Amino acid sequence: MVAAFDGGAVTSDAGALLLRETDRAIRLIERVAACFSDGRDPGQLIHALPTLVGQRIVAIALGYEDVNDHDRLRFDPVLALFGDSLEAKRKDCAPLAGKSTMNRLEHAPGDGGDRYHKIGCDREALQDVFVDVFLDAHGKAPREIVLDLDASCDPLHGHQEGRFFHGYYDCYCYLPLYVFCGRQLLAAKLRRSNIDAAAGAKDEVARIIARIRRRWPKVRILLRADSGFAREELMAWCEDLRVDYVFGLARNSRLLDEIAIDLAWAEAEHQETGKPARRFKDFFYATRDSWSRRRRVIGKAEHLAKGANPRFIVTSLKRKAIDAQTLYEQVYCARGEMENRIKECQLDLGACPRAGRRPDPWADRTSTATMAANQLRLWFSSFAYVLLEALRRIGLPHTELAQATCGTIRLKLLKLGARVTVSVRRIKIAIASACPHHAEFALAHARLRAPPG
Repeated sequence: MVAAFDGGAVTSDAGALLLRETDRAIRLIERVAACFSDGRDPGQLIHALPTLVGQRIVAIALGYEDVNDHDRLRFDPVLALFGDSLEAKRKDCAPLAGKSTMNRLEHAPGDGGDRYHKIGCDREALQDVFVDVFLDAHGKAPREIVLDLDASCDPLHGHQEGRFFHGYYDCYCYLPLYVFCGRQLLAAKLRRSNIDAAAGAKDEVARIIARIRRRWPKVRILLRADSGFAREELMAWCEDLRVDYVFGLARNSRLLDEIAIDLAWAEAEHQETGKPARRFKDFFYATRDSWSRRRRVIGKAEHLAKGANPRFIVTSLKRKAIDAQTLYEQVYCARGEMENRIKECQLDLGACPRAGRRPDPWADRTSTATMAANQLRLWFSSFAYVLLEALRRIGLPHTELAQATCGTIRLKLLKLGARVTVSVRRIKIAIASACPHHAEFALAHARLRAPPG
């Protein structure tokens, strides 16, 4: 038995064809590339800007998170389909860019006027791409949408700009802010970790909602988040701008006193039945100093085998619109689904060692010295998530992969072996005949190529 890396035009990523069709459907690479400016000499240009952007996003989606991987990936015959041509413009170059060129892309300054960094980017426009893709995914304006907010840990293992030791996560890290609507990502903002979880959330939400309401002026919007976001600034802004919210609320002695009787009843019921018991109390509450007004609070008085489990939420929703138990159990508790979306962004699109109090996310390998470059890396990895989410949303409904994670989709539909042959008339990609998910692949491909509507 003899093995060698001499198979020639063979790829292990033939499923990237689905990503190519997905990009054609949502025009993601085109939108992202339009946010960059290219000051390179056109006469010396080998790889166009859309090629660099597409190469980076697709490589992350396929599991190649390190820039160093591109020194070999630039020769892959299927990834070359995302470039200008299957053949290099010069004999001493590959169809795609190598690690040095990709590194310069990720270090693009704001204006691209630096002598050594000819590629610049409009960071505000990049943030808007997430919202625009979300809006275009809907044929008509929905009546109501729910925006989920959460902060997460991005551990650092070097001396990056803005590093800070976070006591809760027990490591040096960044504290990125994520905003989702269902499975769709609307924002991924990198932040220092020596801040409150809600720091900057009002401005980020204001930007997103303003863009949404320009397209959908009558849509009802509900913000949902844990107790880290129950801050006067954010709640008052929501109340002034006709945005509803439901946030977790950290318990204190005054709140516990409000549900003391209900907790006693729940404990008695638990002792009698041996099963978990819960009651809900709906009341109005205001802090002594930090809140400007009284707000509706719902207390959950629950007793489990391990003891009392009181929880609280604060909301702008009126009692006549929704009762306390429904609001807590069916609306607020659904917030936990966002944790799965963050895990997809941070874990399914790469690998990293485990550390700290939560699964250690790789997110985007924020190992660059500056926060600006690390933010750009976070966006590239987030765009890779957007691409895979669109593949799932458009190509995989009513299949066994309809609810699959990004990691499962990559494993079963993207990491496929194939031989590539190029002739004058066509490019033939011969995927392994034993592929167990060829039916799902063919269906997804047909759906992605179908005209919209």
